[in-house]
Amino acid sequence: MSIRIPRTFTASLLVLLGLLAAAPPALAVPSFARQTGMACEACHTVFLELNHFGRMFKANAYTLDNLKPVRGIDNTKSELLALSGLPPISLMVQVSQTSLSKSLPDGTGNGGVSQNGNVAFPQQISLFYAGKIAPNLGAFIQLTYGNDSGTIGIDNVDIRYANALVLPEDKSLIYGIDVNNNPTVQDLWNSTPAFGFPFAASNSTVPSLAGAQIDGGLGQDVAGLSLYAMWNESLYGELGLYRSAKQGAANGLTGEAGPLDGATSNVIVGGAPYYRIAYEHQWGAHSLSVGAYGATFKLVPGADAAESGGTTSLAGPANKFRDTAFDFQYQWIGDQHLVTVAGTRIKEKMTLDASFANSEATNLSNDLTTTRVTGTYYYKRKYGGALGMFSTTGSNDALLYEGGDAPLPVVVSANGKPDTSGWMAELNYMPWLNTKLTAQFTQYSKFNGGSSNYDGQGRSASDNNSIYLLAWFAF
Repeated sequence: MSIRIPRTFTASLLVLLGLLAAAPPALAVPSFARQTGMACEACHTVFLELNHFGRMFKANAYTLDNLKPVRGIDNTKSELLALSGLPPISLMVQVSQTSLSKSLPDGTGNGGVSQNGNVAFPQQISLFYAGKIAPNLGAFIQLTYGNDSGTIGIDNVDIRYANALVLPEDKSLIYGIDVNNNPTVQDLWNSTPAFGFPFAASNSTVPSLAGAQIDGGLGQDVAGLSLYAMWNESLYGELGLYRSAKQGAANGLTGEAGPLDGATSNVIVGGAPYYRIAYEHQWGAHSLSVGAYGATFKLVPGADAAESGGTTSLAGPANKFRDTAFDFQYQWIGDQHLVTVAGTRIKEKMTLDASFANSEATNLSNDLTTTRVTGTYYYKRKYGGALGMFSTTGSNDALLYEGGDAPLPVVVSANGKPDTSGWMAELNYMPWLNTKLTAQFTQYSKFNGGSSNYDGQGRSASDNNSIYLLAWFAF
C-alpha cells in the first residue's frame, strides 16, 4: 500500500493555492502563512479559530509548505534534511485595559480601594516557532512574557509527527504521535478548553475558585505523549498519557532541577490517561462536529499538604479527578458571512483522599460541572461579534472553597459553593487579518456561590463585571 498525502487533502490544497495565488503578500505574515505562502484565511475563519483545512494542516503536523527547502540527500536518495529557507517565526503582542464594575479592596488591608481601570502595556508578548521541522515532523512552540508574572516562560507546546495512507475506495487515514504540555492544546477543534472561546481574556479580573483539571488547571505543568488517527478527514481518535513536568521546580534536596518531591504541589501519581474521540461531517459551506474527551488525574498535594499540617510525601493519599466532557462545533463559512456555534460540558468527579485527610476538604467526594456555549459571527472577516454563556456548579464544601470565616475577601465563597455563571459579549474589528481590536463585556449572575455578598464581606457577583479592551497584533 502506498504512503502519500490523502487525495482529498491534496485536492483541497491545489484549489486553495489557485484561489490564493493573487492574495496580497502582506496578509501572509504569521509563521504558518510564511511557510505555506497562503493568507491566514486559508486555515482560519478568523484567528485563532480553525476551519476544516486548518484542522487538516494541524493533523498533518504543520508540515505543508510552499518554499524551496535546504535539502540533504544520501546516496540512496533518502532525505536527511529538509529545512525551510525561511524560518517560521512570528510574534504576537497584546495591549489591553480592564475595568471592573467595583474597585477591589486595597491589598494592604487599610480599608482603601485599589486602582480601577488596569492598563496592561503589554499584557502579553509571545514568540512562536510554528511550522515544519523535518519531513513529517512539525511543531507549535510558544514563548511568552506576561505582565501578571513579569517573566518570560514556556507557554503552549505541541510537537507532532504525522503520516498518511490512502485506503481502498479512496478513503484516507492520517496517523501520528503528539507531544504537548497542556491537555487539549493538541485538539483540532475550538470547542475544547485550550483554544476555545474566549481566545483572549483579561488577567486583571477576579478569578473564580473552581475549575476542572482538564479545563486549563494543569497547563504548562505536564508533558503528554499521545497517539492519534483520523479516518477520511471525519472520524478522529486519540489516546495519551500525561506526567508532571513542572517548570521552575527544583528538587528539595539538591536545589537543582531533578525528580519532583514533596516540596512540589499537585504532582501526578504515575501517568494520567487522556482520550479524545470526535466526528466531523461536512456539506457545502457547512461543517458539524460532535465529540467527547476526558482524563483521570491522580494528584499528590505535596507542599499544599504541609501548609495544613499534613504529610508532604509523594506517596500515600492522593486526590483523584475524573474529567468527562462532551463538545460540539458548527461552522458555516460563506463568501461574506462566517458563523460558528460551539460548546462544551465538563463533568469532574473528585475523590479527595489527601485533602480530606489533611482537613482541606469537608467532603471526601465532590463534583463540578462546567458548561460553555458560544456563537460568533463575522462579516467579510472584518466586523464581528460573539455572545456566550458560562456556568460552573458543584458540591458545597466550605473547606475546599474557603467558606465560612475565611479572612480574605473577594476570592472566597462565604457559603462554600463554587457556583459561578454569567454571559460574555464581544465586539471585534479586524482592519487586517493579523490585527484584532476587541471590546469584551463580562457579566456575572453568580460568583463563587452567590449573587450578593458572596464573600461574606459585602461584595456582589455584579461587582466583578468587567469591560476589557484589547489590541491584538500577530506578525
